[in-house]
Amino acid sequence: MTTKKSRNIIYGLCLGCLTILLLFITNIPVTATSPEAISQITQRLSTEKIAPKHYTELEFSPPPEIRLPEYLRYQLDNGMVVYLVEDRDFPLISGSAVIRTGSRFEPQDKVGLAQLTGNVMRSGGTINHPSEELNLILEQNAASIESAISRTSGTVSFSTLTEDLDTVLELFAEVIRQPAFDPEQLQLIQNQQKGAISRRNDNPQEISQREFNKLIYGSLSPYARTTEYETVDNISREDVVNFYEKFVRPENIILGIVGDFETSQMQGMLEEKFGDWQVNLPAPTLDIPTATQKYTSGVFVVDRPNLTQSSVLLGHLGGLLKTPDYPQISVLNGVINGFGGRLFNEVRSRQGLAYSVYGIWNPNYDYPGTFTAGGQTQSETTVPFIESILAELEKVQDNLITEQELANAKESILNSFVFNFQTPSQTLSRLMRYEYFGYPQDFIFQYQKGIKATTVEDIQRVAQKYLALDKIVILVVGNSASISPSLESLSPEVTFLDISIPQAAI
Repeated sequence: MTTKKSRNIIYGLCLGCLTILLLFITNIPVTATSPEAISQITQRLSTEKIAPKHYTELEFSPPPEIRLPEYLRYQLDNGMVVYLVEDRDFPLISGSAVIRTGSRFEPQDKVGLAQLTGNVMRSGGTINHPSEELNLILEQNAASIESAISRTSGTVSFSTLTEDLDTVLELFAEVIRQPAFDPEQLQLIQNQQKGAISRRNDNPQEISQREFNKLIYGSLSPYARTTEYETVDNISREDVVNFYEKFVRPENIILGIVGDFETSQMQGMLEEKFGDWQVNLPAPTLDIPTATQKYTSGVFVVDRPNLTQSSVLLGHLGGLLKTPDYPQISVLNGVINGFGGRLFNEVRSRQGLAYSVYGIWNPNYDYPGTFTAGGQTQSETTVPFIESILAELEKVQDNLITEQELANAKESILNSFVFNFQTPSQTLSRLMRYEYFGYPQDFIFQYQKGIKATTVEDIQRVAQKYLALDKIVILVVGNSASISPSLESLSPEVTFLDISIPQAAI
């Protein structure tokens, strides 16, 4: 049974979707969303017969200029940073607290601790509201509170109707400040972690990504290590509490709230919920673990005799998002990747060697990412598939791309740029992310400017500088007996990887 609150939300969302559809059909500018404009649109639809056009005849206006919504950034006396963005379109309010933590800070013998802590902050209830009671209150109010800790950060988020803000914000603050870490919920999540370990070799694509990360970063790197039965069994409730107390503290949090509220009133509520929060424990050391490339060459195989196709990954260590040439590298990505890109056109469409193929230089915010190319191909075409990818990468290094390729890649990036700012919550999330990782708030606009200025000469320059074909590592997950010609034709030494799952100590 739907509640009145639920019906209001559904009605608002349907009205918004209908408005967008009508605007698209009638080609009236998207800015014309007033009731009068919508009335004109519906009248036009009822009186005119709009003939469909061939796609080559369609005309599109330039993408709208991006403007950041008005927002307030300030800091509580305890060090917590707050961003507030008013958005009165719907009676909804959402918020997210980003916490300076991550699985890369957990001990080597307790991999899985951060994930466990992040999950049970919410699922384990709070000191004042046990798990079942917390779930019931949120369900009755059509609200949500979620928590998680990833490799580089932690998050606790909420979503609520405006009229229930008092109730939900109080619970949100409790989840952050007073999690109960219920032992039964801890055990449940640990069992789920063990279940995930037992199934981790079921999907060839998951195997290839996991093992490729180990080849690039090293199996003991915090950017590639895996949760094992032993590391899960090593984690106690005390470990979880200690990890939480070490990292979850006001000066480690950036809190952003967007929605239907009045700013001064929200400031008063946040002061009430978080202003008196103090942590007396010493602040943790947050030195970011470094990353270097473990193997700088080689062909590696995960033999799966039951497979009829190979999952291929090849690449090397990449770099940071703030690399000065990243706008030009993004255009390079557009030239070689995706529909209409060189790899798709040559390897998939013309040669018919792949079900899917891609090549992406993919950076991270504060530790090196990777350049990764690959895809899926039949077992017997594995070697030609790999050779064809490498040949296309060499071509973009050796020869200038065409002006048309450059224009297509740049237009694709610039035309999709507006979708980074569709809603105030997207914009707020971006602002918080840039502050979290120490990037300038106008980083995305610097990036946009760099895309526009990119030339064909830039593409060749960055391809030569950042595609390190002499440091390529090749990984194949497939049936080695069916690969013909054999992988030895790529390298005289082929290394078979053991992906068997270590069993827990009895």
